[in-house]
Amino acid sequence: MAARQNSLGTLGLPPGTTGLGNHVGRGPCRGTAATQNHSRRHGLFRSRSGIDVRLGVRQAWRMSSAPHIPVLGREAIDHLAPREGGIYVDATFGAGGYSRAILDVPGTRLIAIDRDRTAIAGGAELVERSAGRLTLVEDRFSNLAEVCAAQGVDTVDGIVMDVGVSSMQLDQAGRGFSFRLDGPLDMRMGQAGPTAADVVARASEGDLADIIYLFGEERHSRRIARAIVADRQERPFTTTRALADLVGRVVRSKPGDIHPATRTFQALRIFVNEELEELQTALAAAERVLKPGGRLVVVSFHSLEDRIVKNFLASRSKSGGGSRHLPEVAQAAPSFQLLTRRPVVAGEDEVAHNPRARSAKLRAAERTSAPAHDDGEPSSWPRLSDVMRGG
Repeated sequence: MAARQNSLGTLGLPPGTTGLGNHVGRGPCRGTAATQNHSRRHGLFRSRSGIDVRLGVRQAWRMSSAPHIPVLGREAIDHLAPREGGIYVDATFGAGGYSRAILDVPGTRLIAIDRDRTAIAGGAELVERSAGRLTLVEDRFSNLAEVCAAQGVDTVDGIVMDVGVSSMQLDQAGRGFSFRLDGPLDMRMGQAGPTAADVVARASEGDLADIIYLFGEERHSRRIARAIVADRQERPFTTTRALADLVGRVVRSKPGDIHPATRTFQALRIFVNEELEELQTALAAAERVLKPGGRLVVVSFHSLEDRIVKNFLASRSKSGGGSRHLPEVAQAAPSFQLLTRRPVVAGEDEVAHNPRARSAKLRAAERTSAPAHDDGEPSSWPRLSDVMRGG
């Protein structure tokens, strides 16, 4: 695979790139024996083409000089309770805040996942410092069971997830996540698939209205969709500012309200990255991978995500019950025991230092010895593949 050129330099990081001591990539590297031995000793990343991806990484995030502190980070690690010698998954690596805390516990082994190539590049220094205890994989966190299996790991002692877009992604204008910074209307967390501009250009008025209403909880969704379809006939929407300006014209706001485009941008981001499907699949995968006594910790940032996590853990922790007036229905044994009856939220001090923490909710549970439940019926919301092919 040819090396991919971006602002970090020539990285050559295909999906599946890893770096863990003696586990370099998912297949044999094609570099020299001396190069492979150096990589094994120091836990470096390598692509399947054998390219040392440290090139340009020094200009990536200097993570060691300014360690990232994730929202509810202390609470998340307290509930995860990593122990010496345990195997853990940081399903949303980001800037590595959870990973650092887990690796601070002696003897832990960590598999960290992120679909964002920039996050993978930014973690190279942490991989080097981990002395072979950290594997960093570019993939979707919904594939965490397959990622673990590729590393020869069948079960783990804990999984932590920080769901949604990261602060680093929001702050990069070129990623197109924020209407505060003008940039291309992209919004992809990974490198593949349709962009937000593609969705805005091709989706029908009805699909756009549904996307903005369901994923953004925007009550003016039909008015916004109608305006997008009318305006795109003359000029396609290619920048964040163009779309934000249109929504600002269509939706009236009062002083002190959130920006009128906030919900529309949220909706498109969730839809483009299939975030809710990813979360549902990742939760079911975590249920299969966690060993009895293993812990699952999830931090979410808006009601749609939190509702999925809450309902998943509620359904997996139920036992018995039912109405005495109805025939008894066989119910699967609980696969989780709740550790948080109510979500953990950020304190005043954390919110004061990081306003994004205001909407964060943490839920945690411990795996029982019961078999994993069936996945259940798929959700009925619009699908990216269907919308893009006009289905």
